[in-house]
Amino acid sequence: MTSKRPNFLLFITDQHRADHLGCYGNTEVRTPHIDALAQQGCRFDHFHVATPICQPNRASLMTGRLPSVHGLQMNGRELSLGEHTFVETLREAGYQTGLVGKCHLQNITTIPALWPRPEQRLPHDALTAFPGRYGQEVWKRWEDDPSFELDLPYYGFEQVRLTIGHADEQHGHWRRWLREQTPEADRLIGPDNAIPTPGLHLAALRQAWRTRVPEELYPTAYIAQQTGDMLARMASEDRPFFVQCSFPDPHHPFTPPGRYWDMFRPEDVSLPASFNAELIDPPPPIVFLREQRRGNPAFRPGYGSFASSEQEVREALALNHGSLAHIDHSIGRVMDRLCELGLDQNTVVMFTSDHGDLLGERGLMFKGGLHYPALTRVPFIWRDGAQDSATRVSDALSQTIDIPATVLERAGLQPSNGMQGASLLPVMAGDGAAAVREHLLIEEESQRSDFGMDRRVRMRTLRDHRYRLTVYDGQPWGELIDLQADPLELRNLWDDAASLPLRRELMERLARAMLSTADNSPYPGAAA
Repeated sequence: MTSKRPNFLLFITDQHRADHLGCYGNTEVRTPHIDALAQQGCRFDHFHVATPICQPNRASLMTGRLPSVHGLQMNGRELSLGEHTFVETLREAGYQTGLVGKCHLQNITTIPALWPRPEQRLPHDALTAFPGRYGQEVWKRWEDDPSFELDLPYYGFEQVRLTIGHADEQHGHWRRWLREQTPEADRLIGPDNAIPTPGLHLAALRQAWRTRVPEELYPTAYIAQQTGDMLARMASEDRPFFVQCSFPDPHHPFTPPGRYWDMFRPEDVSLPASFNAELIDPPPPIVFLREQRRGNPAFRPGYGSFASSEQEVREALALNHGSLAHIDHSIGRVMDRLCELGLDQNTVVMFTSDHGDLLGERGLMFKGGLHYPALTRVPFIWRDGAQDSATRVSDALSQTIDIPATVLERAGLQPSNGMQGASLLPVMAGDGAAAVREHLLIEEESQRSDFGMDRRVRMRTLRDHRYRLTVYDGQPWGELIDLQADPLELRNLWDDAASLPLRRELMERLARAMLSTADNSPYPGAAA
Protein backbone atom coordinates (compact mmCIF):
# COMPACT_ATOMS: atom_id res chain seq x y z
CA MET A 1 0.00 0.00 0.00
CA THR A 2 1.74 3.20 -1.15
CA SER A 3 -1.07 5.72 -1.12
CA LYS A 4 -0.77 8.50 1.45
CA ARG A 5 -4.51 8.97 1.68
CA PRO A 6 -5.77 7.34 4.88
CA ASN A 7 -7.70 4.10 4.98
CA PHE A 8 -10.78 3.78 7.16
CA LEU A 9 -12.08 0.81 9.16
CA LEU A 10 -15.41 1.29 10.91
CA PHE A 11 -16.57 -1.23 13.52
CA ILE A 12 -20.26 -0.98 14.40
CA THR A 13 -22.29 -3.06 16.82
CA ASP A 14 -26.06 -3.36 17.13
CA GLN A 15 -28.09 -2.28 20.17
CA HIS A 16 -25.03 -1.50 22.27
CA ARG A 17 -25.12 1.31 24.84
CA ALA A 18 -22.01 3.33 25.61
CA ASP A 19 -21.65 2.32 29.26
CA HIS A 20 -21.27 -1.34 28.32
CA LEU A 21 -17.57 -0.95 27.51
CA GLY A 22 -14.60 -0.96 29.82
CA CYS A 23 -13.29 2.31 28.39
CA TYR A 24 -16.62 3.94 29.30
CA GLY A 25 -16.30 2.89 32.93
CA ASN A 26 -17.90 -0.56 33.05
CA THR A 27 -15.79 -2.86 35.23
CA GLU A 28 -17.78 -6.03 34.53
CA VAL A 29 -17.58 -6.37 30.73
CA ARG A 30 -14.52 -7.80 28.97
CA THR A 31 -13.63 -5.50 26.08
CA PRO A 32 -9.80 -5.08 26.11
CA HIS A 33 -9.42 -4.69 22.33
CA ILE A 34 -12.06 -1.98 22.03
CA ASP A 35 -10.65 -0.32 25.16
CA ALA A 36 -7.21 -0.31 23.51
CA LEU A 37 -8.61 1.67 20.57
CA ALA A 38 -9.88 4.28 23.02
CA GLN A 39 -6.51 4.42 24.79
CA GLN A 40 -4.76 5.02 21.47
CA GLY A 41 -7.25 7.56 20.14
CA CYS A 42 -10.13 9.77 21.24
CA ARG A 43 -13.28 8.68 23.08
CA PHE A 44 -16.43 10.79 22.84
CA ASP A 45 -18.40 10.73 26.08
CA HIS A 46 -21.50 12.64 24.92
CA PHE A 47 -22.13 10.92 21.60
CA HIS A 48 -25.79 10.19 20.78
CA VAL A 49 -27.74 8.69 17.91
CA ALA A 50 -29.87 10.59 15.43
CA THR A 51 -32.69 8.22 16.40
CA PRO A 52 -32.65 5.16 18.71
CA ILE A 53 -33.97 2.88 15.96
CA CYS A 54 -31.66 0.64 13.97
CA GLN A 55 -32.52 1.21 10.33
CA PRO A 56 -33.07 4.98 10.33
CA ASN A 57 -29.96 5.60 12.42
CA ARG A 58 -27.86 3.48 10.05
CA ALA A 59 -29.26 5.57 7.21
CA SER A 60 -28.19 8.69 9.12
CA LEU A 61 -24.73 7.18 9.46
CA MET A 62 -24.55 6.70 5.70
CA THR A 63 -25.96 10.11 4.72
CA GLY A 64 -25.00 12.47 7.54
CA ARG A 65 -28.65 13.53 7.62
CA LEU A 66 -31.43 13.21 10.19
CA PRO A 67 -34.21 10.69 9.50
CA SER A 68 -36.77 13.45 8.87
CA VAL A 69 -34.52 14.59 6.02
CA HIS A 70 -33.29 11.35 4.42
CA GLY A 71 -36.79 9.87 4.72
CA LEU A 72 -36.10 6.46 6.25
CA GLN A 73 -37.74 7.26 9.57
CA MET A 74 -38.68 3.81 10.83
CA ASN A 75 -37.78 0.15 10.43
CA GLY A 76 -39.26 -1.83 7.59
CA ARG A 77 -38.68 0.86 4.98
CA GLU A 78 -36.02 1.49 2.33
CA LEU A 79 -33.35 4.18 2.12
CA SER A 80 -33.90 5.92 -1.21
CA LEU A 81 -31.34 4.95 -3.81
CA GLY A 82 -31.32 8.64 -4.63
CA GLU A 83 -29.57 9.46 -1.32
CA HIS A 84 -25.86 10.14 -1.86
CA THR A 85 -23.98 8.32 0.90
CA PHE A 86 -20.57 9.39 2.12
CA VAL A 87 -19.32 5.94 1.11
CA GLU A 88 -20.29 6.77 -2.48
CA THR A 89 -18.34 10.03 -2.17
CA LEU A 90 -15.29 8.03 -1.11
CA ARG A 91 -15.79 5.56 -3.96
CA GLU A 92 -16.06 8.36 -6.51
CA ALA A 93 -12.77 9.74 -5.18
CA GLY A 94 -11.00 6.44 -5.87
CA TYR A 95 -11.48 4.61 -2.57
CA GLN A 96 -12.11 0.89 -2.45
CA THR A 97 -15.26 0.35 -0.41
CA GLY A 98 -16.53 -2.74 1.37
CA LEU A 99 -19.08 -3.90 3.93
CA VAL A 100 -19.07 -7.10 5.98
CA GLY A 101 -21.99 -8.06 8.21
CA LYS A 102 -25.20 -6.22 8.87
CA CYS A 103 -26.26 -3.44 6.51
CA HIS A 104 -30.01 -2.83 7.08
CA LEU A 105 -30.53 0.06 4.69
CA GLN A 106 -33.47 -1.77 3.12
CA ASN A 107 -36.25 -3.84 4.68
CA ILE A 108 -35.07 -7.28 5.81
CA THR A 109 -38.48 -8.85 6.52
CA THR A 110 -41.46 -10.03 4.50
CA ILE A 111 -43.78 -8.00 6.75
CA PRO A 112 -45.37 -5.02 4.99
CA ALA A 113 -45.20 -1.60 6.58
CA LEU A 114 -47.65 -1.20 9.48
CA TRP A 115 -48.18 2.48 8.77
CA PRO A 116 -50.09 3.91 7.14
CA ARG A 117 -52.68 1.21 7.68
CA PRO A 118 -54.33 -0.08 4.50
CA GLU A 119 -57.66 1.53 5.37
CA GLN A 120 -55.90 4.86 5.91
CA ARG A 121 -53.70 4.83 2.83
CA LEU A 122 -54.57 7.22 0.05
CA PRO A 123 -54.25 6.20 -3.60
CA HIS A 124 -51.17 8.37 -4.18
CA ASP A 125 -48.05 9.26 -2.19
CA ALA A 126 -46.48 12.71 -2.28
CA LEU A 127 -43.13 11.14 -3.15
CA THR A 128 -42.30 8.39 -5.62
CA ALA A 129 -39.44 5.94 -5.25
CA PHE A 130 -36.13 6.84 -6.85
CA PRO A 131 -35.50 4.28 -9.61
CA GLY A 132 -33.64 1.14 -8.62
CA ARG A 133 -34.07 -2.27 -7.03
CA TYR A 134 -35.49 -2.32 -3.51
CA GLY A 135 -36.09 -5.26 -1.18
CA GLN A 136 -32.56 -6.54 -1.74
CA GLU A 137 -32.07 -7.39 1.94
CA VAL A 138 -35.30 -9.35 2.45
CA TRP A 139 -34.08 -12.60 3.97
CA LYS A 140 -36.57 -14.79 2.13
CA ARG A 141 -35.27 -13.72 -1.26
CA TRP A 142 -31.83 -14.98 -0.26
CA GLU A 143 -33.33 -18.19 1.11
CA ASP A 144 -35.55 -18.92 -1.89
CA ASP A 145 -32.92 -18.12 -4.53
CA PRO A 146 -29.40 -19.49 -3.85
CA SER A 147 -28.02 -17.21 -6.57
CA PHE A 148 -29.61 -14.00 -5.28
CA GLU A 149 -27.11 -11.15 -4.88
CA LEU A 150 -27.06 -7.41 -4.29
CA ASP A 151 -26.76 -4.91 -7.09
CA LEU A 152 -23.27 -3.45 -6.64
CA PRO A 153 -22.22 -0.88 -5.74
CA TYR A 154 -24.79 -0.97 -2.95
CA TYR A 155 -25.19 2.51 -1.45
CA GLY A 156 -21.53 3.03 -2.35
CA PHE A 157 -20.17 -0.36 -1.21
CA GLU A 158 -18.34 -2.16 -4.03
CA GLN A 159 -17.79 -5.38 -2.07
CA VAL A 160 -20.35 -6.82 0.35
CA ARG A 161 -20.49 -9.96 2.49
CA LEU A 162 -23.93 -9.68 4.02
CA THR A 163 -25.60 -11.05 7.14
CA ILE A 164 -29.34 -10.51 7.60
CA GLY A 165 -31.13 -10.79 10.94
CA HIS A 166 -30.06 -11.55 14.49
CA ALA A 167 -28.95 -14.30 16.85
CA ASP A 168 -27.93 -17.57 15.17
CA GLU A 169 -30.79 -17.40 12.65
CA GLN A 170 -29.13 -14.99 10.24
CA HIS A 171 -29.35 -15.26 6.47
CA GLY A 172 -27.51 -13.80 3.51
CA HIS A 173 -23.94 -14.77 2.70
CA TRP A 174 -23.36 -16.19 6.21
CA ARG A 175 -26.12 -18.79 5.92
CA ARG A 176 -24.80 -19.91 2.53
CA TRP A 177 -21.26 -20.10 3.92
CA LEU A 178 -22.44 -22.09 6.98
CA ARG A 179 -24.08 -24.66 4.72
CA GLU A 180 -20.79 -25.00 2.85
CA GLN A 181 -18.94 -25.67 6.10
CA THR A 182 -21.25 -28.38 7.44
CA PRO A 183 -24.19 -30.45 6.17
CA GLU A 184 -25.68 -30.07 9.66
CA ALA A 185 -26.08 -26.29 9.29
CA ASP A 186 -29.86 -26.09 9.46
CA ARG A 187 -29.95 -28.42 12.49
CA LEU A 188 -27.62 -26.15 14.46
CA ILE A 189 -29.57 -22.93 14.41
CA GLY A 190 -32.68 -21.58 16.11
CA PRO A 191 -34.39 -22.13 19.47
CA ASP A 192 -35.90 -25.47 18.45
CA ASN A 193 -32.42 -26.93 17.88
CA ALA A 194 -30.78 -25.30 20.89
CA ILE A 195 -28.99 -26.98 23.78
CA PRO A 196 -31.53 -27.27 26.64
CA THR A 197 -31.27 -24.59 29.33
CA PRO A 198 -33.71 -25.48 32.11
CA GLY A 199 -34.72 -22.58 34.28
CA LEU A 200 -33.63 -19.84 31.87
CA HIS A 201 -36.44 -17.27 31.96
CA LEU A 202 -35.48 -15.64 28.65
CA ALA A 203 -35.61 -19.03 26.92
CA ALA A 204 -39.31 -19.30 27.76
CA LEU A 205 -39.75 -15.91 26.05
CA ARG A 206 -37.70 -17.12 23.06
CA GLN A 207 -35.36 -14.21 23.66
CA ALA A 208 -32.32 -16.38 24.45
CA TRP A 209 -31.18 -19.90 23.61
CA ARG A 210 -27.91 -21.82 23.79
CA THR A 211 -26.95 -22.23 20.17
CA ARG A 212 -25.35 -25.34 18.75
CA VAL A 213 -23.44 -23.25 16.22
CA PRO A 214 -19.74 -23.48 17.20
CA GLU A 215 -17.83 -20.29 17.98
CA GLU A 216 -15.76 -20.53 14.82
CA LEU A 217 -18.90 -20.75 12.63
CA TYR A 218 -21.02 -18.16 14.43
CA PRO A 219 -21.84 -14.94 12.49
CA THR A 220 -19.53 -12.83 14.69
CA ALA A 221 -16.54 -15.03 13.84
CA TYR A 222 -17.55 -15.14 10.17
CA ILE A 223 -17.69 -11.33 10.02
CA ALA A 224 -14.21 -11.05 11.53
CA GLN A 225 -12.80 -13.59 9.08
CA GLN A 226 -14.42 -12.01 6.05
CA THR A 227 -13.29 -8.54 7.12
CA GLY A 228 -9.71 -9.75 7.39
CA ASP A 229 -9.92 -11.35 3.95
CA MET A 230 -11.38 -8.17 2.47
CA LEU A 231 -8.57 -6.11 3.99
CA ALA A 232 -6.04 -8.49 2.43
CA ARG A 233 -7.62 -8.13 -1.01
CA MET A 234 -7.68 -4.35 -0.74
CA ALA A 235 -4.08 -4.22 0.51
CA SER A 236 -2.96 -5.54 -2.89
CA GLU A 237 -4.40 -2.47 -4.63
CA ASP A 238 -2.63 0.88 -4.78
CA ARG A 239 -5.76 2.66 -3.59
CA PRO A 240 -7.01 3.54 -0.11
CA PHE A 241 -10.07 1.80 1.33
CA PHE A 242 -13.11 2.23 3.54
CA VAL A 243 -14.33 -1.00 5.17
CA GLN A 244 -17.33 -1.27 7.47
CA CYS A 245 -17.28 -4.28 9.82
CA SER A 246 -20.82 -4.56 11.19
CA PHE A 247 -21.75 -7.00 13.97
CA PRO A 248 -25.49 -7.83 14.47
CA ASP A 249 -24.85 -8.58 18.17
CA PRO A 250 -25.34 -7.89 21.09
CA HIS A 251 -28.96 -7.55 19.98
CA HIS A 252 -31.64 -9.86 21.38
CA PRO A 253 -32.41 -12.74 21.05
CA PHE A 254 -29.20 -13.52 22.90
CA THR A 255 -27.29 -16.53 21.56
CA PRO A 256 -23.58 -16.11 22.36
CA PRO A 257 -21.86 -19.33 21.26
CA GLY A 258 -19.62 -21.77 23.10
CA ARG A 259 -17.65 -20.38 26.04
CA TYR A 260 -19.32 -16.99 25.67
CA TRP A 261 -22.69 -18.39 26.76
CA ASP A 262 -21.71 -18.86 30.40
CA MET A 263 -18.71 -16.54 30.60
CA PHE A 264 -20.83 -14.31 32.87
CA ARG A 265 -23.28 -15.51 35.51
CA PRO A 266 -26.60 -13.72 36.07
CA GLU A 267 -26.03 -13.60 39.83
CA ASP A 268 -22.72 -11.76 39.33
CA VAL A 269 -23.82 -8.89 37.10
CA SER A 270 -24.93 -5.55 38.54
CA LEU A 271 -28.39 -4.18 37.97
CA PRO A 272 -28.63 -0.57 36.73
CA ALA A 273 -28.82 1.98 39.54
CA SER A 274 -32.29 2.99 38.37
CA PHE A 275 -33.73 -0.54 38.36
CA ASN A 276 -35.65 -0.13 41.64
CA ALA A 277 -35.30 3.64 41.96
CA GLU A 278 -38.29 5.75 42.88
CA LEU A 279 -39.44 7.89 39.97
CA ILE A 280 -40.91 11.33 40.56
CA ASP A 281 -43.74 12.19 38.16
CA PRO A 282 -42.75 9.59 35.57
CA PRO A 283 -44.18 10.06 32.06
CA PRO A 284 -47.25 8.00 31.05
CA PRO A 285 -45.24 5.43 29.01
CA ILE A 286 -43.40 4.29 32.15
CA VAL A 287 -46.61 4.20 34.18
CA PHE A 288 -48.33 2.22 31.43
CA LEU A 289 -45.56 -0.40 31.18
CA ARG A 290 -45.41 -0.91 34.94
CA GLU A 291 -49.18 -1.17 35.30
CA GLN A 292 -49.27 -3.58 32.38
CA ARG A 293 -46.81 -5.83 34.20
CA ARG A 294 -48.72 -5.63 37.49
CA GLY A 295 -52.02 -6.40 35.82
CA ASN A 296 -50.64 -9.28 33.78
CA PRO A 297 -47.30 -10.57 35.15
CA ALA A 298 -46.98 -13.03 32.27
CA PHE A 299 -47.31 -10.36 29.59
CA ARG A 300 -44.37 -10.03 27.22
CA PRO A 301 -44.61 -8.19 23.90
CA GLY A 302 -42.99 -9.51 20.76
CA TYR A 303 -41.34 -6.12 20.30
CA GLY A 304 -40.64 -2.86 22.08
CA SER A 305 -40.06 -1.90 25.69
CA PHE A 306 -41.59 -3.94 28.52
CA ALA A 307 -41.42 -4.08 32.30
CA SER A 308 -39.14 -6.98 33.28
CA SER A 309 -38.25 -9.01 36.33
CA GLU A 310 -34.89 -8.87 38.05
CA GLN A 311 -34.04 -12.38 36.87
CA GLU A 312 -34.82 -11.53 33.25
CA VAL A 313 -32.58 -8.47 33.42
CA ARG A 314 -29.74 -10.38 35.04
CA GLU A 315 -29.92 -13.10 32.40
CA ALA A 316 -30.01 -10.54 29.60
CA LEU A 317 -27.04 -8.63 31.00
CA ALA A 318 -24.96 -11.79 31.43
CA LEU A 319 -25.66 -12.95 27.87
CA ASN A 320 -25.22 -9.43 26.50
CA HIS A 321 -21.79 -9.26 28.12
CA GLY A 322 -20.94 -12.65 26.61
CA SER A 323 -21.86 -11.41 23.14
CA LEU A 324 -19.72 -8.31 23.68
CA ALA A 325 -16.75 -10.41 24.76
CA HIS A 326 -17.06 -12.41 21.53
CA ILE A 327 -17.27 -9.22 19.49
CA ASP A 328 -14.25 -7.78 21.28
CA HIS A 329 -12.22 -10.93 20.60
CA SER A 330 -13.24 -10.73 16.94
CA ILE A 331 -12.21 -7.08 16.71
CA GLY A 332 -8.85 -8.13 18.11
CA ARG A 333 -8.55 -10.65 15.27
CA VAL A 334 -9.30 -7.98 12.68
CA MET A 335 -6.81 -5.56 14.22
CA ASP A 336 -4.13 -8.28 14.23
CA ARG A 337 -4.78 -8.84 10.53
CA LEU A 338 -4.59 -5.11 9.87
CA CYS A 339 -1.16 -5.00 11.52
CA GLU A 340 0.05 -8.13 9.70
CA LEU A 341 -0.82 -6.46 6.40
CA GLY A 342 1.19 -3.38 7.33
CA LEU A 343 -1.90 -1.16 7.23
CA ASP A 344 -2.05 -0.15 10.88
CA GLN A 345 -0.25 3.19 10.63
CA ASN A 346 -2.25 4.51 7.68
CA THR A 347 -5.71 3.41 8.83
CA VAL A 348 -8.24 5.35 10.86
CA VAL A 349 -10.16 2.89 13.04
CA MET A 350 -13.59 3.85 14.42
CA PHE A 351 -16.01 2.15 16.76
CA THR A 352 -19.69 2.96 17.33
CA SER A 353 -23.17 1.44 17.67
CA ASP A 354 -26.54 2.10 16.07
CA HIS A 355 -28.44 2.58 19.39
CA GLY A 356 -28.66 1.22 22.92
CA ASP A 357 -30.87 -1.06 25.03
CA LEU A 358 -32.66 -0.35 28.32
CA LEU A 359 -31.41 -3.63 29.85
CA GLY A 360 -32.94 -2.95 33.25
CA GLU A 361 -33.10 0.84 33.34
CA ARG A 362 -36.23 1.71 35.36
CA GLY A 363 -37.07 -2.00 35.41
CA LEU A 364 -37.49 -2.09 31.62
CA MET A 365 -35.90 -4.00 28.77
CA PHE A 366 -35.31 -3.60 25.05
CA LYS A 367 -36.24 -0.30 23.36
CA GLY A 368 -38.82 1.98 21.82
CA GLY A 369 -40.59 5.24 22.57
CA LEU A 370 -38.21 6.47 25.30
CA HIS A 371 -35.15 8.71 25.05
CA TYR A 372 -33.12 7.73 28.07
CA PRO A 373 -29.32 7.64 27.57
CA ALA A 374 -29.38 3.84 27.73
CA LEU A 375 -31.06 4.05 24.31
CA THR A 376 -29.65 7.23 22.75
CA ARG A 377 -26.05 7.38 24.05
CA VAL A 378 -23.65 5.15 22.14
CA PRO A 379 -19.87 4.83 21.98
CA PHE A 380 -17.76 6.62 19.43
CA ILE A 381 -14.02 6.03 19.31
CA TRP A 382 -11.64 7.48 16.71
CA ARG A 383 -8.14 6.06 16.51
CA ASP A 384 -5.90 7.46 13.77
CA GLY A 385 -2.75 5.45 13.11
CA ALA A 386 -1.07 8.39 11.38
CA GLN A 387 -2.11 11.28 13.62
CA ASP A 388 -2.01 11.38 17.38
CA SER A 389 -5.14 12.81 18.95
CA ALA A 390 -4.50 15.77 21.24
CA THR A 391 -7.85 15.15 22.91
CA ARG A 392 -8.10 11.73 24.53
CA VAL A 393 -11.60 12.15 25.98
CA SER A 394 -14.07 14.66 24.57
CA ASP A 395 -17.24 15.95 26.18
CA ALA A 396 -18.35 17.63 22.95
CA LEU A 397 -22.02 17.08 22.10
CA SER A 398 -21.75 14.87 19.04
CA GLN A 399 -23.96 12.54 17.06
CA THR A 400 -24.11 9.79 14.46
CA ILE A 401 -24.56 12.33 11.65
CA ASP A 402 -21.09 13.72 12.47
CA ILE A 403 -19.24 10.56 11.41
CA PRO A 404 -19.53 11.12 7.61
CA ALA A 405 -18.33 14.72 7.78
CA THR A 406 -15.38 13.67 9.96
CA VAL A 407 -14.34 10.85 7.62
CA LEU A 408 -14.64 13.01 4.52
CA GLU A 409 -12.56 15.82 5.99
CA ARG A 410 -9.86 13.35 7.04
CA ALA A 411 -9.89 12.01 3.47
CA GLY A 412 -9.55 15.53 2.09
CA LEU A 413 -12.99 15.50 0.49
CA GLN A 414 -15.93 17.89 0.57
CA PRO A 415 -19.26 16.85 2.13
CA SER A 416 -22.42 16.70 0.06
CA ASN A 417 -24.93 19.52 -0.05
CA GLY A 418 -27.56 18.77 2.58
CA MET A 419 -25.32 16.87 4.99
CA GLN A 420 -26.14 18.05 8.50
CA GLY A 421 -23.29 16.66 10.58
CA ALA A 422 -20.11 18.47 11.57
CA SER A 423 -16.51 17.27 11.45
CA LEU A 424 -15.08 16.26 14.83
CA LEU A 425 -11.46 16.70 13.71
CA PRO A 426 -11.05 20.16 15.29
CA VAL A 427 -12.24 18.77 18.62
CA MET A 428 -9.73 15.92 18.44
CA ALA A 429 -6.98 18.35 17.46
CA GLY A 430 -7.45 20.06 20.81
CA ASP A 431 -9.14 23.24 19.61
CA GLY A 432 -10.94 24.26 22.77
CA ALA A 433 -13.16 26.66 20.85
CA ALA A 434 -14.31 24.00 18.41
CA ALA A 435 -17.62 23.10 20.02
CA VAL A 436 -19.53 20.98 17.52
CA ARG A 437 -22.95 22.22 18.63
CA GLU A 438 -24.79 23.61 21.66
CA HIS A 439 -27.47 20.92 21.67
CA LEU A 440 -28.53 17.66 20.05
CA LEU A 441 -31.80 16.95 18.27
CA ILE A 442 -32.91 13.32 18.52
CA GLU A 443 -35.88 12.09 16.48
CA GLU A 444 -38.11 9.03 16.61
CA GLU A 445 -40.99 7.84 14.44
CA SER A 446 -42.80 4.57 15.13
CA GLN A 447 -45.30 2.56 13.14
CA ARG A 448 -47.07 1.50 16.35
CA SER A 449 -49.31 3.17 18.91
CA ASP A 450 -47.43 1.93 21.97
CA PHE A 451 -48.13 2.70 25.66
CA GLY A 452 -51.89 2.71 25.13
CA MET A 453 -51.65 5.89 23.06
CA ASP A 454 -54.31 6.82 20.52
CA ARG A 455 -51.77 7.33 17.74
CA ARG A 456 -48.37 6.08 16.67
CA VAL A 457 -45.39 7.30 18.66
CA ARG A 458 -43.68 10.38 17.26
CA MET A 459 -41.02 12.07 19.42
CA ARG A 460 -38.45 14.82 19.41
CA THR A 461 -35.77 15.40 22.05
CA LEU A 462 -33.55 18.40 22.66
CA ARG A 463 -30.51 17.55 24.76
CA ASP A 464 -27.59 19.69 25.90
CA HIS A 465 -25.12 19.34 28.75
CA ARG A 466 -27.65 20.60 31.31
CA TYR A 467 -31.17 19.57 30.21
CA ARG A 468 -33.19 17.02 28.26
CA LEU A 469 -36.59 17.99 26.87
CA THR A 470 -38.72 15.31 25.18
CA VAL A 471 -42.09 15.91 23.52
CA TYR A 472 -44.56 13.42 22.06
CA ASP A 473 -46.79 14.31 19.11
CA GLY A 474 -50.38 15.02 20.15
CA GLN A 475 -49.75 14.54 23.87
CA PRO A 476 -50.03 17.22 26.59
CA TRP A 477 -47.28 15.59 28.64
CA GLY A 478 -43.56 15.25 28.11
CA GLU A 479 -40.26 15.08 29.96
CA LEU A 480 -38.00 17.79 31.32
CA ILE A 481 -34.87 16.59 33.11
CA ASP A 482 -32.12 18.54 34.83
CA LEU A 483 -29.14 16.38 33.94
CA GLN A 484 -26.77 18.02 36.40
CA ALA A 485 -29.05 17.78 39.43
CA ASP A 486 -30.51 14.45 38.37
CA PRO A 487 -27.95 12.42 36.35
CA LEU A 488 -30.02 9.22 36.57
CA GLU A 489 -33.01 11.13 35.13
CA LEU A 490 -35.43 10.05 37.83
CA ARG A 491 -37.35 13.30 38.35
CA ASN A 492 -39.55 14.67 35.59
CA LEU A 493 -39.94 18.46 35.88
CA TRP A 494 -42.49 18.82 33.07
CA ASP A 495 -45.38 19.63 35.43
CA ASP A 496 -43.25 21.36 38.07
CA ALA A 497 -44.65 24.89 38.41
CA ALA A 498 -41.26 26.42 39.16
CA SER A 499 -39.83 24.86 35.99
CA LEU A 500 -42.51 26.21 33.65
CA PRO A 501 -40.39 29.19 32.41
CA LEU A 502 -37.54 26.76 31.70
CA ARG A 503 -39.89 24.45 29.83
CA ARG A 504 -41.08 27.32 27.66
CA GLU A 505 -37.51 28.37 26.92
CA LEU A 506 -36.50 24.82 25.95
CA MET A 507 -39.60 24.40 23.79
CA GLU A 508 -38.51 27.48 21.84
CA ARG A 509 -35.00 26.07 21.51
CA LEU A 510 -36.48 22.82 20.25
CA ALA A 511 -38.53 24.67 17.64
CA ARG A 512 -35.44 26.54 16.48
CA ALA A 513 -33.41 23.35 16.39
CA MET A 514 -36.02 21.68 14.22
CA LEU A 515 -36.00 24.71 11.90
CA SER A 516 -32.21 24.67 11.63
CA THR A 517 -32.20 20.97 10.74
CA ALA A 518 -34.83 21.16 8.01
CA ASP A 519 -33.51 19.99 4.66
CA ASN A 520 -31.56 22.73 2.91
CA SER A 521 -30.08 20.71 0.09
CA PRO A 522 -30.67 22.08 -3.42
CA TYR A 523 -33.76 20.91 -5.27
CA PRO A 524 -32.68 17.77 -7.17
CA GLY A 525 -34.08 18.97 -10.48
CA ALA A 526 -32.53 22.43 -10.33
CA ALA A 527 -29.87 23.46 -12.80
CA ALA A 528 -26.34 23.73 -11.48
